[in-house]
Amino acid sequence: MTIDWTKNHIVKISNEIYYPSEDIEEFQRENDIEIDTKKYRNIIEPWLAALFQSEHLSLLVGTGLTTGLAHMSNIDSQGMDRVEFNTFGEEIKNFAEKEAKDLNRGSANLEDDFRIAIELLQGLKIFNSDKAKELEKEINENLNKFIKNVLKTEKKFYQKIIANDDKATKALKYLKSFLISFSSRTATRDRFHLFTTNYDRFLEYGCDEAGILILDRFIGKILPVFRSGLELDYHYNPPGIRGEPRYVEGVIRFTKLHGSIDWKFDNDRILKTSLPFGANEKHPDVMKSPFEHTVIYPNSFKGIETAYYPYSELFRDFSTAICRPNSVLITFGYGFGDSHINRFIKDMLLIPSTHLLIISFDNASGRIERFLNDVNPSQISLLIGNHFGNLEKLVDHYLPKAAIDRITMREQKIRMNRGDLEQSNDKGSENEE
Repeated sequence: MTIDWTKNHIVKISNEIYYPSEDIEEFQRENDIEIDTKKYRNIIEPWLAALFQSEHLSLLVGTGLTTGLAHMSNIDSQGMDRVEFNTFGEEIKNFAEKEAKDLNRGSANLEDDFRIAIELLQGLKIFNSDKAKELEKEINENLNKFIKNVLKTEKKFYQKIIANDDKATKALKYLKSFLISFSSRTATRDRFHLFTTNYDRFLEYGCDEAGILILDRFIGKILPVFRSGLELDYHYNPPGIRGEPRYVEGVIRFTKLHGSIDWKFDNDRILKTSLPFGANEKHPDVMKSPFEHTVIYPNSFKGIETAYYPYSELFRDFSTAICRPNSVLITFGYGFGDSHINRFIKDMLLIPSTHLLIISFDNASGRIERFLNDVNPSQISLLIGNHFGNLEKLVDHYLPKAAIDRITMREQKIRMNRGDLEQSNDKGSENEE
């Protein structure tokens, strides 16, 4: 099965491939508005509804989500532009570019520069070099600048929300709808697991606003502490029923694979600080020496996930969640630029009953195409293009209704029994067993 990656839009459902841009006139093919949403909803929505009700469901979110929200809100977002170092700057830049090419990742980015600089710093410390202090100071300055830029994006968004800005309010609405579509699985099923490589807190903010309860391994109210050995959940006792606790609906498991700007080291513990969403850059919980204290770590292909705490626990959660039978992983806004994450996904696809759905704005500089070269194509579904990768269009036209929307389902059954309907119409999918 050959996919034509030169097409602007690609839809692959099971073993069928569609190129929606071929349905419209040549001069309009760059304009995703002309795509027949009704036609492709009839193809895509039932398939997504089936995937959403798999035994195990996980979603991996990348920077594409933050970029999309910022674009909808008309604000600038923290990008992945290169970092300039004065100490061994040219060497860091060249080596980062070389490793990015060796890994078939295309161009190097900010995370590559940080990783190479940190690895170089360890070597300089071993040799007791005078340059070690200079490089460490630059790493701290650049990490601090990066964290402040992430906070600046959050702050601009939050200020617009407070001011009832139409664009930001609309963006938040679509973020909540996006998260609810995934999180509203029937409570008796395995919990939906949300993973992200982002350092910002847009997902946490969206979950709070949507009333979604998060299980993220942090225990405590004043100073939540990261706990690796606890698997907690939410239950309730129905009125009049004793000894039969039931699972609470709208609960998800949440893992930030690369850490977060509000996590910090405290001796041998990991704490979640009280850094508010959209906090001022002068907030006391913004670390002056983030390299030593803030729990964020750029990508690596040398097994960093097994060598450092808490990354060993975070990536164990990822591998455990996806590498099991009847598991579905959906990626949104993830560019397949992290080789350690890609390795786990390929391991998952060695299990015949697993499935991967990729939703992306584009081909991610060819990385998605390269990733798919050595995996089983029948286990892959694709929604590629600026139409399907658009959060607004995805929510409006293609994501299935909530799994626990029993009222609509009962209404349809009643109407069918009365002869008002011959079969289930397009009001929603029977997204529940």
